[in-house]
Amino acid sequence: MSGHQPVEPICVRVNDAARMIGIGRTKLYELISSGELETVKIGKATRVTTASLRALVGRRCNQQS
Repeated sequence: MSGHQPVEPICVRVNDAARMIGIGRTKLYELISSGELETVKIGKATRVTTASLRALVGRRCNQQS
């Protein structure tokens, strides 16, 4: 056994990002346009950073407290 730990992605596809936080693609694109989510362009592909997804959820949780 090699003991490999599962690798957590640092960025995900737009569809996956929307699914991860339970919103639709249109709302996700709105969040990207407003600067609330960070994206990375790799060739023609747009990826959303998981760090920005976590930060968004953290900010929203703090606003509700």
